[in-house]
Amino acid sequence: MGQAGCKGLCLSLFDYKTEKYVIAKNKKVGLLYRLLQASILAYLVVWVFLVKKGYQDIDTSLQSAVITKVKGVAFTNTSDLGERIWDVADYVIPAQGENVFFVVTNLIVTSNQRQNVCAENEGIPDGTCSRDSDCHPGEAVTAGNGVKTGRCLLKENSARGTCEIFAWCPVETSSRPVEPVLKEAEDFTIFIKNHIRFPKFNFSKSNVMDVKDRSFLKSCHFGPKNHYCPIFRLGSVIRWAGSDFQDIALEGGVIGINIEWNCDLDKAASECHPHYSFSRLDNKLSKSASSGYNFRFARYYRDAAGVEFRTLMKAYGIRFDVMVNGKGAFFCDLVLIYLIKKREFYRDRKYEEVRST
Repeated sequence: MGQAGCKGLCLSLFDYKTEKYVIAKNKKVGLLYRLLQASILAYLVVWVFLVKKGYQDIDTSLQSAVITKVKGVAFTNTSDLGERIWDVADYVIPAQGENVFFVVTNLIVTSNQRQNVCAENEGIPDGTCSRDSDCHPGEAVTAGNGVKTGRCLLKENSARGTCEIFAWCPVETSSRPVEPVLKEAEDFTIFIKNHIRFPKFNFSKSNVMDVKDRSFLKSCHFGPKNHYCPIFRLGSVIRWAGSDFQDIALEGGVIGINIEWNCDLDKAASECHPHYSFSRLDNKLSKSASSGYNFRFARYYRDAAGVEFRTLMKAYGIRFDVMVNGKGAFFCDLVLIYLIKKREFYRDRKYEEVRST
């Protein structure tokens, strides 16, 4: 670069530039310009502010803890169990009260089972046979109850039978229940305690009314005007989920209880309310072989000779899934500090002076 070029570059550092505007008296161009401005403004107002609520700071990382308690007593008198009182320790699984719990409403009981040899259930395809060679010794019966001994036990006056097995005998019957055993479960109550926290705003809330009178929770029930008494009648929950208690109690099902928290945290804490909804989560319209909800458990004993035996129970019932979701919203600092009537209150809180000692 020559001497003249360097001199011109140095002098250009001291140049001052200013913009020049040209006003075009053109209605088409002016209309297009104003439409573009209006579109941008409409986007900001409708989408950013009204739809997306861009003026709010949102916290969706909801932290939640759920504690449940079921209460109620039922009396039954059956051929398998005789007269029996059922309390919460008998029919609620698990006992510690989690967000997922199961209430027993029906049972198939197989009493006095002992480890012995007996015939496999006739309804098990892999357990059927016509000769001993069909029952391979030591082979477990697929979807059955025990291990084959090698013998085929033919039915009287029949060429077909079932394999003899080593198992807990007698094996469970395959019949389905006709009516629910715990009919009184419809009047049991469910207490759902939910604590939530929005960590971004350090805001906590509970769905239980903060009262010191302990008798409050012993007498109140949930209702449209009492959202802070989360004690629900079991039959009402089933009805709100669109099902019939006697139907679901017979073969079981799954009910969802959803707690929704939508909190405007710039308002008083009392403005942050829980909203409940209920739904049937399993396919209630299906009458297939897999419909319903059940599982098995056993209670073990020893007789006078020290030999172990058990009572097998196939429990049908209602599984409850308590699900919690929500979000907390807080106005942006610009709106809080400068644009609303309570701006001085929020400004003092934001810029609170802390004196060191």
